[in-house]
Amino acid sequence: MQEVYYTPRPLIQTIVKIIAPQLDQTIYDGAAGSAGFLCEAFEYLKAQNPKRSTAQDKTLQTKTFYGKEKKSLAYIIGTMNMILHGVEAPNIIHTNTLGENLNDIQEKDRYDIILANPPFGGKERAEVQQNFPIKSSETAYLFLQHFIKILHAGGKAGIVIKNTFLSNTDNASISLRKHLLETCNLHTILDLPGGTFTGAGVKTVVLFFEKGSATKKIWYYQLNLERNLGKTNPLNENDLADFIQLQTDKKNSPNSWTVKLADINTTTYDLGVKNPNKKEENTLREPKEILEEMKALDKETADILNAIKEMI
Repeated sequence: MQEVYYTPRPLIQTIVKIIAPQLDQTIYDGAAGSAGFLCEAFEYLKAQNPKRSTAQDKTLQTKTFYGKEKKSLAYIIGTMNMILHGVEAPNIIHTNTLGENLNDIQEKDRYDIILANPPFGGKERAEVQQNFPIKSSETAYLFLQHFIKILHAGGKAGIVIKNTFLSNTDNASISLRKHLLETCNLHTILDLPGGTFTGAGVKTVVLFFEKGSATKKIWYYQLNLERNLGKTNPLNENDLADFIQLQTDKKNSPNSWTVKLADINTTTYDLGVKNPNKKEENTLREPKEILEEMKALDKETADILNAIKEMI
């Protein structure tokens, strides 16, 4: 069962700002969901270009935003969301993006910008995996191959993915990291704290890359917040302000550092987040804190079970 979590709006806005799409560029999300990325890109382009010509407005409305979505309800919500934002004719197709063979993608099918958060932990059937050179049942790995292939040379992408992608040691993970580094300039990795996605028990990173030239160095930024994120305490715009400011010149700071490709192990292509400015023990939680959380979760589970018993 693949896990679908809505991307927090401040994170979408930040990704759009870093990618900085321009008028007349095509923008694509092959895992569109509720079309949050496409809607925010639309708002960004309107705000950046207040004096648009009639022709530019028509292009913005009809030839800029493209999406695909497999699930029926998400497809309807995404289409409606775009219409409500003012895109009169959304180019969102109801289809399984991964059902397309990569070899069938032609130059005319490619896009300038890709913004996406493919589903975490999904599993695809063997026949779907046959569409991809690097076989994996992990949905996000197939999506990443699709995105690299369908991006124009010189095109830019901002993709959310589980942080385990950076250091998993299975053959598919290693091959995909190698492919990404050789075909694209993976210039920035944003490491997000746990709790960024409400209800998701996974940590995520954002990959920012440009297609057409190999990676020479990667700038990492680790988002360290002095609070725990959750439903009542979500990610906000201010949390990401430092990242946006430093990313322009890719400056080093207590939360950011640069790794040269020459220093990366070419057997494993391990890109794991290892902040040289932060002692590892600081990231470990106190045993007392863990026990308190276990106690609270046990109580919550007991309460749920008691409620179910009363209903039976």
